[in-house]
Formats: sequence, structure tokens, C-alpha cells
Amino acid sequence: MKRPGRMISEVLRSVLRKPATVLYPRVKVKMPDRFRGKLIFHPDKCVGCRLCMRDCPTDAIQIRKVGDKQFEAEIDMARCICCGQCVDSCLKKALEMTAEFELAQLKRETLKLTYSVEPKGAGAKASDDKPESDSGGEAAEG
Repeated sequence: MKRPGRMISEVLRSVLRKPATVLYPRVKVKMPDRFRGKLIFHPDKCVGCRLCMRDCPTDAIQIRKVGDKQFEAEIDMARCICCGQCVDSCLKKALEMTAEFELAQLKRETLKLTYSVEPKGAGAKASDDKPESDSGGEAAEG
């Protein structure tokens, strides 16, 4: 210890200053715009070109056809390096990077996310119950 008085003055100055760190778990940090966090897929926008699969450097994305012009995506967040190459290559903007970064899991299997097309609502089932001749007549009139 060279000078105890010098250390005391430094301690007193730091007591009066605002802390340099944040209380992270209690105080959530707002991430900046264009932050590359969790990857999400919008199946209604996908046309099935699979450019995202080809451009992914870690093969973290799998696109499968599940119906006529309907696709589902399986994204392995354990392999994803959040580079954003898939988002940049998607012509229809079906992939999006969110600001969510708290992705830690105890089991690797829970990091495999599957995004599929949502089933049609009850309204679609009700229209299927109508006779075909009635629905054809209504379509011609409307």
C-alpha cells in the first residue's frame, strides 16, 4: 500500500457514482435494432424455394412440404450460429430474427423448433359440411 488516503478517496468516489453494471436477471436489457437472436419461421409466407437451407452454414434449417403450397420448418437452435444468412437469402421474408437471446436449455432436444402451418379454423369445416351444389351456386352468384 503506497498511500491509504488515495485508496479512501477512490472508494468514496465510487460509492457516489452510478453502477457500471446492470442487475441483469431482474432488469431486462433492451436489445438494439437488428439484433440477431432466436430465429422464427412464418409458414404462410414460405414458397418452398429452400434457399435458406442451402445458405445456412451449419445446416440448422430443414424445410419440408406438408401440403399443396404448405411447408413446415424445423430449426435446430443448438446448431444455429445466428449469422442471419438464411434471413437475408429468403426472398419472401418467411424467416425472421427476434431479439430473444435467452435460449439456454437443459436438454438439446428442446432446442429443435418445428414451425408448421396452423390448421384451418372451424369456419372452414363448416363450409365443408355444405352440399357441393349449394356452395357452387353461391360462388357463382358472389
